Amino acid sequence: MRLFGMKEHEALEDRMITRVIEKSQRKVEAHNFDIRKQLLEFDDTANDQRKVIYEQRNELLDSDSVSENIANIGYDVFSDIVRRFVPADSVDEQWDIAGLDRTLQTDYGFEFNFKQWAEGQHDLDSDAVRDHVIDEVDRFFREKETMYGSEIMRAAEKFFLLQVLDQHWKEHLASMDYLRQGIYLRGYAQKQPKQEYKREAFVLFQSMLERVKADVIQRLAQMRIRTESEVAAMEEQQRKDQERRALEFQHADVAALAQQAEQDLNAQAAGEGMPPSPVHAQVMRDSPKVGRNDPCPCGSGKKYKQCHGRLA
Repeated sequence: MRLFGMKEHEALEDRMITRVIEKSQRKVEAHNFDIRKQLLEFDDTANDQRKVIYEQRNELLDSDSVSENIANIGYDVFSDIVRRFVPADSVDEQWDIAGLDRTLQTDYGFEFNFKQWAEGQHDLDSDAVRDHVIDEVDRFFREKETMYGSEIMRAAEKFFLLQVLDQHWKEHLASMDYLRQGIYLRGYAQKQPKQEYKREAFVLFQSMLERVKADVIQRLAQMRIRTESEVAAMEEQQRKDQERRALEFQHADVAALAQQAEQDLNAQAAGEGMPPSPVHAQVMRDSPKVGRNDPCPCGSGKKYKQCHGRLA
């Protein structure tokens, strides 16, 4: 514009310049529209998952009992665990019964000893192993319900299911945000970022649901409710531990003081040159104490502080 001799606030009336500006504006607006469109598509993917989670959560809140849901979840969880160590349509040489028994004992606290049971069976197949595991798990939870009562178990099932679902959903949202930040790098591999985002978001969602199932069953299996007598015994033990720690602390202080006093006495007895404390030294005088402003006893007529007291 300076080359054409135009001033700073002069209106642009040239048609060529006007067309260039309009064309640039259309490009910028189209670019911004594509950005908003992609963000909306990303939000739609997350919104679809959010609808599924909120619908399930509302159903759980409205239902009085979720025992049927827990039973279905437990069947899926333990079927997957069995298939991990005992694949379907496989021979017994490919099975890892010891690993299955160890996983159930470590992760869920089950002590079923499947290895001993499997050694005593004939014509055993993978489906029979799965059915036996599920039967033992059902028996374990029935015994726990008999111990704690149906009301407590129904409340615990609902509480753990809602708690685990909320926890994993929050973690899933953070993973979705992290995925969105780097999804555009897939374009360097000649892939569509939007399609890759939808595909990986679906995989993350499926993994989140599997973790929810496993965590709910694990918490219910490891749940243990203390009785009143156990709570009272635990509080009594805590009180005794606090008293014991307090006595040990006091004993340590007294022992340290006694040790220090013994060291001081030994040092004085050995003549290590420790001077006596001036606080305990006793001063003996042959005559009464003379004050600083009193007349000097020598008879000079001066004050004590200006005569012999100054020399002292």
